[in-house]
Amino acid sequence: MKEQRYLKLSGLEPLVITPESNFINVGERTNVAGSKRFLRLIKEEKYEEALEIARHQVEGGAQIIDVNMDDGLIDGKEAMVRFLNLIVAEPDIARVPIMIDSSKWEIIEAGLQVVQGKCVVNSISLKEGEAEFIRQAKLIKRYGAAVIVMAFDEVGQADNLERRIEIAKRSYRVLVDQVKFSPEDIIFDLNIFPVATGMEEHKRNALDFIEGTQWVRENLPYCNVSGGVSNVSFSFRGNNTVREAMHSAFLYHAIKAGMNMGIVNPAMLEIYDDIPKDLLEYVEDVLLNRKEDATERLLEFAETVVGKSKESKVDLSWREEPLQDRITRALVKGIDQFIVEDVEEARLVAEKPIEVIEGHLMTGMNVVGDLFGSGKMFLPQVVKSARVMKKAVAYLTPYIEESKESNSKSAGKILMATVKGDVHDIGKNIVSVVLACNNYEIVDMGVMVPPEKIIQRAKEEQVDIVGLSGLITPSLDEMVFLAKEMERQSFKVPLLIGGATTSKAHTAVKIDPVYSHSVVHVNDASRAVTVVGDLLQKETSDNYKKTVKLDYESFRDKFLNRTKQKKYLSLQEARENKLQVDWHSSDIVKPIQLGIQVWDDFDLKKLTDFIDWTPFFRSWDLHGKYPNILKDDIVGEQASELFGDALKMLQKVLNEKLLKARAIFGLFPANQINEDDIEVASDEIKTSTITFRTLRQQLKKRDGVPNLALSDFIAPKESGIQDYMGCFCVTAGFGTKELAEEFERKHDDYNAIMVKALADRLAEAFAEYLHKEVRLKHWGYSKSESLSNDELIDEKYRGIRPAPGYPACPDHLEKLTIWELLQVEENIQVKLTESLAMWPAASVSGYYFAHPEAKYFGLGKIRQDQVEDFAKRKQISMEEAQKWLAPNIVEV
Repeated sequence: MKEQRYLKLSGLEPLVITPESNFINVGERTNVAGSKRFLRLIKEEKYEEALEIARHQVEGGAQIIDVNMDDGLIDGKEAMVRFLNLIVAEPDIARVPIMIDSSKWEIIEAGLQVVQGKCVVNSISLKEGEAEFIRQAKLIKRYGAAVIVMAFDEVGQADNLERRIEIAKRSYRVLVDQVKFSPEDIIFDLNIFPVATGMEEHKRNALDFIEGTQWVRENLPYCNVSGGVSNVSFSFRGNNTVREAMHSAFLYHAIKAGMNMGIVNPAMLEIYDDIPKDLLEYVEDVLLNRKEDATERLLEFAETVVGKSKESKVDLSWREEPLQDRITRALVKGIDQFIVEDVEEARLVAEKPIEVIEGHLMTGMNVVGDLFGSGKMFLPQVVKSARVMKKAVAYLTPYIEESKESNSKSAGKILMATVKGDVHDIGKNIVSVVLACNNYEIVDMGVMVPPEKIIQRAKEEQVDIVGLSGLITPSLDEMVFLAKEMERQSFKVPLLIGGATTSKAHTAVKIDPVYSHSVVHVNDASRAVTVVGDLLQKETSDNYKKTVKLDYESFRDKFLNRTKQKKYLSLQEARENKLQVDWHSSDIVKPIQLGIQVWDDFDLKKLTDFIDWTPFFRSWDLHGKYPNILKDDIVGEQASELFGDALKMLQKVLNEKLLKARAIFGLFPANQINEDDIEVASDEIKTSTITFRTLRQQLKKRDGVPNLALSDFIAPKESGIQDYMGCFCVTAGFGTKELAEEFERKHDDYNAIMVKALADRLAEAFAEYLHKEVRLKHWGYSKSESLSNDELIDEKYRGIRPAPGYPACPDHLEKLTIWELLQVEENIQVKLTESLAMWPAASVSGYYFAHPEAKYFGLGKIRQDQVEDFAKRKQISMEEAQKWLAPNIVEV
């Protein structure tokens, strides 16, 4: 049996490139030669903004990011080190491997000395002779990196097939035989040059690369091949229709020949099967050098497609294609208009109805999976594909039951549940849909599922994986408890962890140690398919599980060591370093209207201008700031389509009044007592006063920086000054559950998820709207405020509205105090679950602080002395206090 040796790279997460891997896309927008914006930001030393470009690439599907600082006006070595050090501190960027790209060895080596994980060096070559080539290769090997080898030697760049083979063969022998370099860590860049330049010697540029790739993969064992795809179409700059077709056709043939990674902009790709047949013929004639006059013919044809819109009219010509092609297209494009008639046609020619699912539909869904895995499709498109698939399966189900057939064999069975006390399921639903699209059977237990029911159902269904989701911090403790219980019952089923408050850190530090079997944190739906595949693939799952265990163990050790290195103050020392305010000169404004107000059945149309759309796109795994995301090079087209669907749904919700919004808020006299508490007076409760308990930062700060608590923003009682604060709860969620269930009954997950995402946005818009009304009219401390929606989103106003469960006040228990003070459930029917999540899910609650110095902050880690103090102040047990504050308690 042939030895299996694969290229293994890593950032915070491993990237193993196997023959089954989809094409690995390298992002190059963090290359000063490839992005004018990145170059400008580095020159101006705006590194935080430059980091956003890196983040955007990872969010857009880049599996490796190429970092290049080669510019005459930049200190390349200093810039490389500084930028890579910043990336290390950003887990969402640092999760992917880095490609250190430079023509200067000193910059490459400086990068190698600071980069984490296993990176790629781009590049070395024989240009300066064998001695220098060997020296650099030995150092790269010592640093533990992989390497890109350019097809370049002392004579010059390889510009034909023979030279590519000659240089690749010689480089391979030197690296493997003399340097003892692992062959799987070698990546050849065989030079992609432009075609259709009009020059005779350039006619075979694409074909030579393709044939050279095939030779390398057949003759140089375990090596990989990469390249910069956009080079091939330089002759057609300005004509994106032709360029997109050239890139797709070139990749189609190069990947078949063995090219397994490269730099390509997904926005500049057409789906190969969607390239118009006449254009494809002209393009492939050029790429494959099939006709003597191929260049002239393509140039002439290109003039006829300049400026033409691919979407100028509805093209139904695909309805004339063979049945399988029609079904595949419907799934890829998310078109459900004709799927029933196509499936019926397939059923009539199949021996058994089940064969239509196993054959026609899964063939199409495999294409969807490949496109999604390679970054050429995005989550909203996949969810639309699932809608088509479900409609088709629903049509076939009665025929399958009638013929008494069993369901087709799935790739695996996965239980998905939102843990006890938590009501949020948008992310879980998206992951479920994506996995179902890849032939996994999903057992969805819904929300607020107790651990004993999860375990019981997992045993009954004999599932292969259990997936847990949670949004609020108490859910983290639920996940730890469930893992402990699975361990106690000797469960051997991998555990997936996901949700907004979850993280690799929490999974590695809290969950992994208490469960001896596999635990994997999945931070977005696009990773779920790969992770599940790796966990269930018989041949490689054991190695993958061991790799993840070791990675989490290493991560845990580093995390705990970092925590131990930080210095924390005692609670008394932190209180002595509280925010110092001159209360006698402070601008304290008495609210115009004290007491509680209730708004029932609020007009949602008033909220549309207050919607922050950026998190809406993020919930669909499309990352970028609205409205710029609509014009983004990578996700712009899909974001625009999603936005159009959202606006249609929003209009339907508003016109038909499908959702109901309610709000309650109150403004009260208040004063700080006992350093960290806030006493609120109200005539509308039996006790006449009620106390909010706040928590104080304990991390040691630099001189002059205070250790904050929310109580610092309220005047102390001993000052003799009367101060004020407010509380609120808004919801736009009544009706969401019923509407989503109606869509689900119609097998329309896309719109079921859409309505939940919109309800969340409307609730946040309601919170923003109400805060503005409070500032201007009900409290009146900012009567002259005049801010745009963008300025509201950026919080340019005076005052804050922090919420229990969020960074400044992570203690969810304080929601109970808000509910008692405002009598929330009695007045607007918003309830709290046992884990203190709000129901309906599309609800927001919090406080109002008006002091000019009030600002948002993160509590961070706190010491045991504050936990003990908190338990006494709240009159609860230490066990209870530790449960609610667990994520914030510093590891000893």
